[in-house]
Amino acid sequence: MTTARDRGLVAALADARDRPDGAERCAELERIASRADATGDPRTALSARFALVEAYLHRGERWRAVEPVRRMRATLDGNAGLLDARPDELTRLRRHQRQAVEASFGTPRVGLDQARSLLDTLAGELGEDAAPVAELRCRLADHLGDEPAARRAYERWSAADANDPVGGCAGCAPARRADLLAGWGEPDAALAALAPALAGWVEPQAPPTRRGERQAAAAGATACTDQPERALAVGLLPWLRTGAVTRAARAHVRAYRRHRGERTAFPLLAAHLRFCALGGYLHRGLEILTEQLPELDRPADDLSAMEFAAAGALLCGLATEAGLGGRRIHRPGHGARPAAEVDVATLGTQLQALATALAGSFDARNGTGHQSGRIASWLAERPLAAPVSLAAESEFDEEPDADPAEPGPPGPEEPTPLDAALLAAALDARGEPYTTEPDGTLAGRWGDATIQFRILGRQGDVLHARVVAERRLPAGRRAEAYAFCNAWNHDRLLPAAYVHEPGDGTLVLAAGVSTDLSCGVAPAQLAVLVAAAVRTGTAYAEAVAALP
Repeated sequence: MTTARDRGLVAALADARDRPDGAERCAELERIASRADATGDPRTALSARFALVEAYLHRGERWRAVEPVRRMRATLDGNAGLLDARPDELTRLRRHQRQAVEASFGTPRVGLDQARSLLDTLAGELGEDAAPVAELRCRLADHLGDEPAARRAYERWSAADANDPVGGCAGCAPARRADLLAGWGEPDAALAALAPALAGWVEPQAPPTRRGERQAAAAGATACTDQPERALAVGLLPWLRTGAVTRAARAHVRAYRRHRGERTAFPLLAAHLRFCALGGYLHRGLEILTEQLPELDRPADDLSAMEFAAAGALLCGLATEAGLGGRRIHRPGHGARPAAEVDVATLGTQLQALATALAGSFDARNGTGHQSGRIASWLAERPLAAPVSLAAESEFDEEPDADPAEPGPPGPEEPTPLDAALLAAALDARGEPYTTEPDGTLAGRWGDATIQFRILGRQGDVLHARVVAERRLPAGRRAEAYAFCNAWNHDRLLPAAYVHEPGDGTLVLAAGVSTDLSCGVAPAQLAVLVAAAVRTGTAYAEAVAALP
């Protein structure tokens, strides 16, 4: 299907994509999308809303993505065949659709009717037995307290293809399943479900080392960068409930070393607090609560805030019963609330009130009492086991067998020399298809652009991204093509645009950006560079497509 595009809107969209992340950028993207709707330019409307959804996800405001995803579906319904030639974009839209449904589990600000409508549309296209649909049906039913329906959907999910490109991270699926099973009172089944995600974790009977962990992880079943720590956090309570106290203690130490400083790990902190409360580590739990309490004022979503507050209230309640109620904890100010030194007993009351209020807001939206009942059951729990020593934490700092020649995979913030494996991992983490060419180039298709990632330089320390626009111009438009590239290079920082003449009577409009990484690059930094190349390269190709 061919649609007319407004060159002014395409240019405005390119400008908006170059703006810093923030509310102003989101507002401009929404304005462009609305204007494109009004002028009958569905391609630009879709492109603007793709950028808007991804901006919201990057800002941790998943619930705000629901409305633009709904509008994207409406655009597609009104323009049959719009994405027929762009299957990758259709997959991308369906992934965002899944994320929009997931947002309803995290906040009552998303209406259930909206979530169900998006889920039903997804089911109509993929089928009820597709992994993303079955998982979402399962988790929605569980969220509402309909365990029988959740279990039926769980069976379909377990039997489905785990590598469906629309689904969430396949490496995290075992942790998502285990979390459900643990909530249904099946700790043994939860631990069995975690096995694939724990394939790379050194068993606690032998003191682990970073070298050992990395070698095992390299041979493990999952390449997910959140594992094994996420799976270890999910397994804390099941291990306690099955008597594997030492294993739970080691898992807590191993996982919290990472989760304590990761903003995205906030939803997992409730598991660490509950472990400390129910495992008898009250002093350690209060230290963690003190350290993480400021994060409660800027949570990932309402669900994680509710669970953190409930776990903190449980910890404070048990600590008060143990005679620690007078211990004072600093609570920073936030909004109208001033900073204060709060005793444990008072803090527990405050956290319980917050958890109860949030549960009530979910139940008011859902029309059930399930979330309030779940939080009440958490608050009523009592210690499950006597604590064992946590001195094993020091073992994770020792590397008696470390071999400098075999450093293993770097941490997400740890600089390392650029290599092909690191670049491939950055592309794998995006979950988008790409191919490896014979010379090692990694190439993928994003919208109107083909983008090739190469490692260049005498020392192999230069990352080069080459963008090739899908649209070609006839050779007779050479002057116009050069004028376009000059204007682009004048107005844009990257990529650098140029004209290539392959000799077949056409002009290829390409662009490139090279980054010197001779000082090394952290995986997190490389992910940003790849994302920037994709975002700006796509904007360049769209501007070429909009030429008359």
